[in-house]
Amino acid sequence: MKIRDILNVTSGKLITGKEELECENFSKDTRTIQKGDIYIGIKGEKFDGNQFWKQALDNGAAAVIIQEIEVTEEEKVKYSNKTIILVQDTLKALYEIAKYKRSLYDIPVVAITGSVGKTSTKDMIASVVSTKFKTLKTEGNNNNNIGLPFTILRLKAHEAMVVEMGMNHFGEISLLTDIAKPTLAVITNIGTSHIGNLGSRENILKAKLEILEGMKIPKVIINNDNDLLHDWYEKNKDKIEIHTVGIENNSELMAKSIELGEESSEFKAIAEKKETEIQVPVAGTHFVYNALCAMEVGIILGISTNQIQNGIAKFELTKKRMDIRQLENGAIIINDAYNASFESMKASLKVLAEYKEHRKIAVLGDMFELGDFAKGLHENVGKEVAKNKIDILIASGENSKYIVEKAKEGLKSENIYYFEDKEKIEELLLKIVKPNDVILFKASNGMQFYKLAERMVEIWKK
Repeated sequence: MKIRDILNVTSGKLITGKEELECENFSKDTRTIQKGDIYIGIKGEKFDGNQFWKQALDNGAAAVIIQEIEVTEEEKVKYSNKTIILVQDTLKALYEIAKYKRSLYDIPVVAITGSVGKTSTKDMIASVVSTKFKTLKTEGNNNNNIGLPFTILRLKAHEAMVVEMGMNHFGEISLLTDIAKPTLAVITNIGTSHIGNLGSRENILKAKLEILEGMKIPKVIINNDNDLLHDWYEKNKDKIEIHTVGIENNSELMAKSIELGEESSEFKAIAEKKETEIQVPVAGTHFVYNALCAMEVGIILGISTNQIQNGIAKFELTKKRMDIRQLENGAIIINDAYNASFESMKASLKVLAEYKEHRKIAVLGDMFELGDFAKGLHENVGKEVAKNKIDILIASGENSKYIVEKAKEGLKSENIYYFEDKEKIEELLLKIVKPNDVILFKASNGMQFYKLAERMVEIWKK
C-alpha cells in the first residue's frame, strides 16, 4: 500500500510528502510509535489523537493522517521530509484503509462473535489454523471498530486471518464485517451480555447475525445446543451453509465421553462416525464447545486431524481469562475477571465446582449492561452459587447483593460476605484463605476484580 492508495480510498488531501511512500505499519499511539509508522489520529469522546500529530512525527512516524488540523507554512517547512494527509474523518479513513488492505488478500478470514467465549474461541481457532497457515489473529480483545481495522492493517505475508467481533448495539457488527469480509463465521452462543442495550436475547441474535452481511457466500458454524441458534438453524438450514457443533442436539460435529478435570478436559469428537480424541488444556464444558468450533474450522479449511489435535492441545488463553495460578502454599487462584455475563458466571462456577478436593471460594462482582434484567440475572448467579455447592461466597457491587440473597437459600449465612467497598475483600481473603483453597475472581471489567486477583497473587507469592 502506498500513500496514493490512501489518498484514493479516503479522498484525503496531501499537505506534504510523496505519494509513492510505502505504508507498512500503522499506529494510533505516539507512546509506542516506531520509526516509519503511519500515525492515524483518532478522535474519541474524551481524547483527540489528532492533537499529537507533531509528537508522532518527532517520534519517528513517516506520515500522519489527521483531521481538523490547520498546518501552518512554518510546520510544512519543518516537516517537509514527512508526509501529512488531511482527511474529513480519521475514523472513517481508518475503515476505508483497512477495507482496501483486506481487498489485497485472497485468504481465509475466520470471524468469531457470540455473547461469551469469543476471545478464547478465537485463540483456539487461531492455534488450529496456524498449524497449516501463517496466521494473523486479533490480539487480546481488540474486537471493536478501532481494534479490528488496526488488526487488518497488520496483514503482511499472512495466509489466513482470525478476527473477533464484539458489539453492544445494533449496527456494530455490520460495520466490522463490512471491513473484514470474512469467508467463514463462527457464532459461539446467544446469551444475555448487553441485554440492557438490546432489550431481548432475540435482538442479540439479530445483532450477532449481522456478521453474515459482509460475506460473499455466507458460511457459518454455530453452537447447536444454544436454544436460539438451534431454532435459527432449523429455520434457515436450507437457505445458507450452516455447520453445527454440539454435545446434546444432533450436530455435524459432536463431543462424547467428556471427562472434565480441574485444569483440563478431554473428549471424543465424532463426525460422520469417525472418532477423534481431543485434549483441551483448560477446564470447563464451555471450552469443549470452543474446541468443537476450532475443530470444525480446521475441517472446513482442510487441516489434518493431527494438526487440529495439536492446535487445540497447545493453544494459550489470552490473559485474565481463566488464568489459573498455583501458589506456593497450595492455594489456587482463578482469575476470570476480565468480563462477565450470566452465562460466563455460570460456566466459571461450574469450573470451580470441579475442584472437589478443595475448599471453593467465589469472589463475585457486578455484571454490567443488563438494564431492567440486572436484578433477575444476578439472582440467577446466586442460584448457581448454591447449586454448585460453593463453600464461601464473597460479593461486592450494587447488584451483587441480589447474588447474595439467592445464595443464602443454599449456603450458610456465615459463609457469605458482602462488601460495598471491594477493597475490604483483600483484608478478608488474607484472613480466611488456607492452603489448598481455590479462589475464583469473576466480575465485569469495570469492577476491576482482575486487579484484585493479580494483587492477591503478588501478596501470596511473598
